[in-house]
Amino acid sequence: MTSDFISTFEQKTPGSKRLNEVACQVTPGGISHDSRYHAPYPLYVTRAKGSKVWDVDGNAYHDLWMAHYDAILGHAPPMVVDRLKEAMEDGLHIGMAMEHEVALAQKVVEVLPCAQQVRFCASGTEATMYAVRLARGFTGRNVILKIVGGWHGANTDLMIDVRPPEYIGPEGAGLPPDLNSYTRSVQLNDIEDTAKAIREAGDDFAGIILEVAMGAGGFIVAEPDYLSFLREETTKRGAVLIFDEVITGFRLALGGAQEYVGVTPDLTTLGKILGGGMPVGAIAGRADVMEISAVTPKRSKREKVLIGGGTYSCNPLTMIAGAMTLNILQSRKNEIYPALAETNQRMCDGIRGVFADVALPVLVNQVGSLMEVHFLKEEGLPVRSMADVVNNTYKDKQAEYATRMRNHGVFLLHGGGLSVEHTETDIQGIVNAHRAVAQEMAEGN
Repeated sequence: MTSDFISTFEQKTPGSKRLNEVACQVTPGGISHDSRYHAPYPLYVTRAKGSKVWDVDGNAYHDLWMAHYDAILGHAPPMVVDRLKEAMEDGLHIGMAMEHEVALAQKVVEVLPCAQQVRFCASGTEATMYAVRLARGFTGRNVILKIVGGWHGANTDLMIDVRPPEYIGPEGAGLPPDLNSYTRSVQLNDIEDTAKAIREAGDDFAGIILEVAMGAGGFIVAEPDYLSFLREETTKRGAVLIFDEVITGFRLALGGAQEYVGVTPDLTTLGKILGGGMPVGAIAGRADVMEISAVTPKRSKREKVLIGGGTYSCNPLTMIAGAMTLNILQSRKNEIYPALAETNQRMCDGIRGVFADVALPVLVNQVGSLMEVHFLKEEGLPVRSMADVVNNTYKDKQAEYATRMRNHGVFLLHGGGLSVEHTETDIQGIVNAHRAVAQEMAEGN
C-alpha cells in the first residue's frame, strides 16, 4: 500500500514521473548522482532563481538544498551570470594556462588560513583523492584515518564506513576487500577511539581527514577539544591534518570552517562555493606539502605526487565565476555571514517550536547557515557522532520528512543551507511547511 504522502507527491509531480521512466531506460537507476534519487522518483526541475526552484509541472519550491549547498549567493546571481556571458565570447574551455586561474588562486591564498598554495581540479571527489595522496606522499606513510559516516566523494581511498550500520568496511561492491588495511575509520568527537586508532597505526600514520561539520552525518560539529586533540597529535607525529571543506569552505565564514573554529589544518579540500556555480575542486594548504606535486625536472617519479587535474581543471568560466563569488563574499563578509547565521537561528528556532508543539522529539543541528533535523528515539538523546545517529535517531524518518516537505513546497534532501536570497517570506513559508509536516508525522497520516 502506498503511503498517503507518497501518493500526494505522485499526484503533484506526474511530469517528473514520466521523465524518470525515460531516464531509467538510458541511465542505470535513472540518475547520475546517487544523492539526487529519492523515492518514489527524483524531482525534475526546469529552472532556479534566487531562493526558489520550479519543477517540470510548474510547482515552485523554497529551496534549502541550494545546489548541494553551493549557491550561497542564491541561484543565478546577476553579477556572476552577467560576467560569464561576457567571458563565453572568449571561449568555453581552452585547456591552457590562463590568468583567471592565477587570480582565483591568489584569492584563495588571501582568505583561507591554511592556504599557502592551491591546486585546482574539477570536483570535490578529486580533491579529497589528491589530498590523501599528498598526505601519504609527504609523510612516506600509508594509514589514513577518516570519520565513521564521513562522505568525501566517491574516491576509492575513503569509501569505508560511510553509511553504518548498512555498510561496515568497504562501501559496496567493486572496492578492494582490503581497503581498510590503510584507511580506517573512527568516531567523531571520540578522543579515546581516535587515540587508539592512531596508536595502532604507529609509525605508519599518514594523516586524518574530516569535515568540521559532517554533511552526510547531519551537520554534527567537531567539538573544540576533539579538534585540539587532532591538531596536537598530527603535529607531534608528523602526520597531516586534512579538513574536507567542500561544503563548509567560504560558507561558515570567508575563511571556511577553519576560521569558524579557529583551528588551522595542513591541507583543505574545496569545491561548491569556490566555483561560483560552476564545476570545481581544489586542494589548498602548506607549501611544503603542496610543493611535492609540482612539475620539475629535479624531482624523480618516485618523489613526485601525481595530480593530473583533469581536462576541465581551471576551466576559465569556473575560475571567473569563483573569483567573482569570493570577491562578493569578501566585500560583504561583515554583512553576509552574521545575517545568514541570524536567519538560520530564527528558522531553526521556529522548526524546533513546531515539532515541540506536537510532542515529536527532534534535534535540529545548526552551524552558520547550515541545518539538519534529526528524529530522536527519546527526547534529549545526544547526537555527537555517527554512532549516536545510528543508536539514538530514526534515520528512516528523514526520507519521509523530506518527501513531506516537498509536498508542502520546500525542497531539501538532507539538511538545508540558506542563501543571501532567502527572505523573511521564505523563512516563514519554510517554518509553516514544517508545522504542517510535524502535524502529519505526529498523527501518522
